[in-house]
Amino acid sequence: MLEKKIPISVTVNDEYHEIEVAPYETLLEMLRNQLYLTGAKKCCGEGECGACTVVLDGRSVTSCIILAAETDGSEILTIEGLSEDGKPGVLQKAFLDTGAVQCGFCTPGMIMSAHYLLMNNSHPTAEEIREGLAGNLCRCTGYGKIIEAVQAAAEEGI
Repeated sequence: MLEKKIPISVTVNDEYHEIEVAPYETLLEMLRNQLYLTGAKKCCGEGECGACTVVLDGRSVTSCIILAAETDGSEILTIEGLSEDGKPGVLQKAFLDTGAVQCGFCTPGMIMSAHYLLMNNSHPTAEEIREGLAGNLCRCTGYGKIIEAVQAAAEEGI
């Protein structure tokens, strides 16, 4: 038996899409497999590590635990949407410049959480940055350089 697909429309990184999704397909799977936006990573599959973080309708979410069908009519921002004319955006550049990137697997989700934080608090303290990134796990860098990167981006303004 063929599964019935659900038609949805979403705006991703300011680009409108009409697509069909399976009832069990996650937002992460839709982004990666249908829209070919592979910045968000699949890691834990339980919303615990933050590697798949995106901004959905103005809130930070882990895309691995949200059904794609639930996003009908939504606006989604992914790591790809932060670049400026094909070049790294302010926050991405700050991560590179401070050495906050090592293996890079957690980086897109970390940057999206930092972006969400800076959307809501343009000059966070180090403690507020730690709290804002609390749902994101990094096994390579520690967190010192990541906090430095967010502070640098805040100083430059995003």
